[in-house]
Amino acid sequence: MNFADRLAAAVQRTGSVTCVGLDPRKAQLPAVIRNSVADESADAWAAAYTQFCKEIIDVVKDIVPCVKPQAAFFEQLGPAGMVALGQVIRYAHGKGLLVITDGKRNDIGSTATAYAQAYLGAGDRSPWGSDSLTVSPYLGQDSLEPFVKICDQREAGVFVLVKTSNPGGGLLQDRETDGQTVYQRVAALLTELNQGRIGECGYGPMGAVVGATYPEQLVAMRAAMPQSWILIPGFGAQGGAADDVLGGFDSKGLGAVVNSSRHIIFAHEREEFREKYGDAQWQQAVEAATNQMNQQLGTIVKV
Repeated sequence: MNFADRLAAAVQRTGSVTCVGLDPRKAQLPAVIRNSVADESADAWAAAYTQFCKEIIDVVKDIVPCVKPQAAFFEQLGPAGMVALGQVIRYAHGKGLLVITDGKRNDIGSTATAYAQAYLGAGDRSPWGSDSLTVSPYLGQDSLEPFVKICDQREAGVFVLVKTSNPGGGLLQDRETDGQTVYQRVAALLTELNQGRIGECGYGPMGAVVGATYPEQLVAMRAAMPQSWILIPGFGAQGGAADDVLGGFDSKGLGAVVNSSRHIIFAHEREEFREKYGDAQWQQAVEAATNQMNQQLGTIVKV
């Protein structure tokens, strides 16, 4: 089953369009985990990150379709962190979750091919074992084609940066050339690359990243990329709300997943959960925050 169909099946199985971002940060780890770190070595913190992410996965594995580990938070620990990232990806896969590795990788020629071969392919189909990878398009079409090739070979997917949630993204993405913005041209390219690769769900492996912080552009991009799954960041801590993401979905409630990281994984710090759960019951806070997001999105998206 290709990636697009696996994602559709996972959304339908869980009744959820929530993607939980795994962004471990030293200062925000629950006290029970943070205080167990014996020293300041990278190995000690990597073990803490692995434990933290595995325990989140245990909580959300049956109530969301996918998780998105952010490679940067593991990379900052050096080699030990990268081992932890690999362990987290494998653990999530073993629990039945789809994994979108957020690495925003790309380069030209053989280097792009190396990135694709490294990350794309669930389980034992690649060294990292990811179902999908976030990819930058700004080196051009030839830099994306190696990813398309590996997606075909390993039934994987990518999410290409189109209209990102950060305020400064417009510096390049909103630039106009030949009557269209850069992000509109990237969207058109993804539509081209999906041709001939459409699964039974109506979507292909070439997905897009479009932020919840730009709801009008999200509506336009849904229309421009009718066969691309959309990964929608910016929900929760970045200010995006349920109404802001509605435009990313099709009439069946498919076509998009909405990411939340800090708002879920550090829910024990949020005012509405702090007193009830706190650090001691941080996993229950994660579950409550995930269910809350599912409910909020469920009021506008019927899967």
